[in-house]
Amino acid sequence: MRQDRDCGPGKRLNNWKRKGNVMEKNVKRVKRKLVHRGTIVDMYQDSMEFSNGNTEEWDYIHHRGAAAVVALLDDGRLLMVRQYRNALERFTLEIPAGALDEADEPGILCAARELEEETGYRSENLEHLITLRTTVAFCNERIEVYLARNLVKAKQHLDPNEFVNVEAWTLEELQEKIFQKEIEDSKTVASIMAYAAKTARERNRQTASAYNELSE
Repeated sequence: MRQDRDCGPGKRLNNWKRKGNVMEKNVKRVKRKLVHRGTIVDMYQDSMEFSNGNTEEWDYIHHRGAAAVVALLDDGRLLMVRQYRNALERFTLEIPAGALDEADEPGILCAARELEEETGYRSENLEHLITLRTTVAFCNERIEVYLARNLVKAKQHLDPNEFVNVEAWTLEELQEKIFQKEIEDSKTVASIMAYAAKTARERNRQTASAYNELSE
């Protein structure tokens, strides 16, 4: 079978770069109008122009960013918070999270603060896990997720109108809740599955290392 010389990794990457440049030329924002300024998000109406001559109005929601925590207890269980979510009109089970105080606040500081405020635990051992863009179609929200180990009991610092129940679940239980559609929050789903992948990878490395030592 003939091998196409233009199908190597470098060629494919260059082709994608060229296509990306074409796409950028096809779409242009000509105006952004503030529609509503909220306490957490601001909503804009963007006027878009396209290379075919068409125009369209797009919704854009600006979010200053957030941080979240996968909090690991010494027994391996994960700390979760159950709270009421007005948009869904029900209580949800989530990982601890909260908005940045300022747009330039380091995510790790926000994560440490939210961990203690919502769960009553603190940690000096936070490791970056993943970065999320929750709703790329119309919102720029970015969430930095951290893995917290060596938790120390402290005290909750909830807002006056914030009611949060703290619960502890095993990783397997949380994965099952995801597959059973009991957990639908995107940051929680992504973070739990990322932590599961991380633990599996670390376990495989340990197994491989032990096997190599026995083989020597």
